Amino acid sequence: MTAVDVRPAAVDAAGPPAKKKRRSLVGWGFAAPFTALFLVFMALPVVASLVLSLTDLRATDLRNPLAVNFVGLDNFTRLFSDDLFVKASVNTLIFVVVGVPLNIIVALAAATALNSGLLRFRAAFRVGFYLPVVTSIVAIAVIWRFLLDPDAGVVDNLLRLVGIEGPHWLGSTSTALPSLIVMAVWRGFGFLMVVFLAGLQGIPADLYEAATLDGASRWQQFRNVTLPMLRPTMLFGAVITGIGFLQVFEEPFVMTQGGPLNSTLSVSYHIYNQFGFGNYGYAAAASYVLFIAIVALSVLQFRLLGERD
Repeated sequence: MTAVDVRPAAVDAAGPPAKKKRRSLVGWGFAAPFTALFLVFMALPVVASLVLSLTDLRATDLRNPLAVNFVGLDNFTRLFSDDLFVKASVNTLIFVVVGVPLNIIVALAAATALNSGLLRFRAAFRVGFYLPVVTSIVAIAVIWRFLLDPDAGVVDNLLRLVGIEGPHWLGSTSTALPSLIVMAVWRGFGFLMVVFLAGLQGIPADLYEAATLDGASRWQQFRNVTLPMLRPTMLFGAVITGIGFLQVFEEPFVMTQGGPLNSTLSVSYHIYNQFGFGNYGYAAAASYVLFIAIVALSVLQFRLLGERD
């Protein structure tokens, strides 16, 4: 009876787990720098801000951290009894409800016009529409502030040429927020235009040919072919635009400083002011309320624009 050599089988049995372990260690070695940076500069500040929102930390407590008290949800309850925060929330809500759909409509109209081939010099239009997106928001806000100046602004001077006395666009509580919305849409629709243009070019031409043979008009083709095929693209654009509009800060900060009478004060600007005043715990709580609003808006948009069976 011959002896059976079991050593190769033992080596084969031990080989794959050892090789898998080595690969895992190599993978973690490559991921370690990013993981460390993420934990130190992302995860740790997020956790620290959450803890901060549950305390009464103020600037005067930095020298004596032991004086900080744990207040639980008191900062969150104070927010909704704070008239200034409620005013900032209403302003931000109006900014989002009006600005996001308007941004999508303008971007989709521009993308459709460029994709149709009816416009000449399409490359120039693409660059012109997209140029505000890559331009500094501070520079754009300063220029718009000059354009809307009641005395030396171009807009009111053009209106005077036709006998119309323009309002004080940024100095009136009824026109300041709409002016910021128009400026934000003008600046931001170029990005969505490029996204929608890519989505339009990805729609098969056979669908339009079939719709034409069935006697569908241009509007019927747009409603029954273009919009359903653009649903994933529109979802992406709505989520990105909604997050950006909820975090609006630069426009009121540069153009109106939240005025007049806090009519353009946004939640982000209010949080910035509270941190500047040294109300760190209160400002951190407001930041998490804004975070919850962003999550809720994103979930709503996924419900409305998500894929349908």
